[in-house]
Amino acid sequence: MEDNNLNPGKRTSEYTRGLLTCLGCQTLWGFLVLYWDMLNPIPSSTVIFYRVFLVGLISTAFALGMYGWKEYRKIFKDKKAFWGLTLTGTIVTCNWSVYIWAVKAGFVIQTCVGYFIEPLVVAAFGIIFFREKMSNYKIISFLLAAVGLVIILIHFGEVPSIALVLAVTFAAYAALQKKYDMPSMLMLSYETVLLAIPALAIVIYLEVTGQGALSMPEVGTGKYLLMLCCGPLTALPLFLFGVAATRVELIMLGILEYISPSISLILGIFVLHEAFDGVQFISFVIVWIGLIFFTAGEIKARARARIDRLEKRIE
Repeated sequence: MEDNNLNPGKRTSEYTRGLLTCLGCQTLWGFLVLYWDMLNPIPSSTVIFYRVFLVGLISTAFALGMYGWKEYRKIFKDKKAFWGLTLTGTIVTCNWSVYIWAVKAGFVIQTCVGYFIEPLVVAAFGIIFFREKMSNYKIISFLLAAVGLVIILIHFGEVPSIALVLAVTFAAYAALQKKYDMPSMLMLSYETVLLAIPALAIVIYLEVTGQGALSMPEVGTGKYLLMLCCGPLTALPLFLFGVAATRVELIMLGILEYISPSISLILGIFVLHEAFDGVQFISFVIVWIGLIFFTAGEIKARARARIDRLEKRIE
């Protein structure tokens, strides 16, 4: 959310920073489907526990390096905030775990459906809980996105469980994150540090008992090292999303999040060769028409804001 105490130029700078970081994290998330697919035949459960531990380790190491122990430990005096952030971390961990399992199990298209639904849930949360307002352009884009999603859901004949879980958990994560005003790396560390402890214990247990990645003859050194990259590759977009979440409104976050599933959808069809028919294509096109309306509205609103600032300076 923009801070009204900042001067107009500073607000614009923060808004631009939030926009760019959001675009960066969505693009990276979109291409990660290829990375998770490359980790086969390592079981999803093994990858998930490694990911939880490594994200906690990396984010905490960076947080301590950037802010020092004195600043880092302040959160422990505010138990409500600490446990609240642990809750957000648990929610996004559930989201990522379902996502990783689904991609490795061959359900990339269904994860895309989930992340197409999720921005609508995010936008709804913004309206209900934060009283955010929608311009005419945003209303049009919202309605077109909804039409596209209804077509997808009717075509499936049921609400896909994977899609629903992904949509609700990430929307809840985005909404809860907006309650906290702190550096993104600190926030990411607080969200993951407690979860990293049991995850490490499980990783050690799996490897010691011969059920982990190191015990699989199909997993060589190269693939194991590739799996260890799951920490930084998931910590980076989460960090970027944390930067964006505190600087732009939920409605904008929600609409921009169509970038990630759109990239994943294209990769799922043309690279991973999942089934995709004409009805799904039509719904995809409708959603992107909605994005065009949204982009036009944002450009117009930003131009109007610049003109208003210039007029005030002249006065």
